Amino acid sequence: MGLVLHHRGSSIVSVKVDLSFVSCRGGYATWFNRKASDPNLLTGAIVGGPDAYDNFADHRDNYEQTEPPTYNNAPLLGILARLHGGHGGYNQLLPVEVHVAKPIAAQPKPNPVKETPFAAPVVIEQKPTTSWVANGKTYYRYSAIVTNKSGKTIKNLNLSVSKLYGLLWVLTKSPSGSYGFPTWVSSLPADKSMEFVYIHAASPAQVSLSSYTLA
Repeated sequence: MGLVLHHRGSSIVSVKVDLSFVSCRGGYATWFNRKASDPNLLTGAIVGGPDAYDNFADHRDNYEQTEPPTYNNAPLLGILARLHGGHGGYNQLLPVEVHVAKPIAAQPKPNPVKETPFAAPVVIEQKPTTSWVANGKTYYRYSAIVTNKSGKTIKNLNLSVSKLYGLLWVLTKSPSGSYGFPTWVSSLPADKSMEFVYIHAASPAQVSLSSYTLA
């Protein structure tokens, strides 16, 4: 975390130092451009962080790297809290009987699944990457790699995912129930791959190619 956050409540003088009322514009004009570190500490706030080359400019006006906005903090903290809480009482995981030999293996018995339905120019590879036990059940995190082998750019990709008993990240689910590119991806160039992950207490889900177009 930077010492000079792009955050009005963090940069304005502490009420313990100045009891007078500080207006929004007045606080911005008086305190925002000060060179000293922030007088108020935001515990646990997550800022934008370094760029793609691991460079970080600790300047208050560098809002892309030093601002702790809700769209950075809320999703990440929500996911971490959900994973930490396990199954709980949310009933987001369907009941699954998982028979695991003792001692519990680090990975499920099925080998990595490779699916190329109908000889389509898309290769889907799945593998478990980690596992843990919570409330008497063994949960697995699976990584699925989708690779474009068509020689052309793929657009409007739709994947069918069945026997999924948990949460899936990255892909965008359509009203019809299929899964497509994440919101920040519109196409997959030739010989390029994308990854999505999911967690559930079962063997790998069934992932297959539903439809696509070539550009």
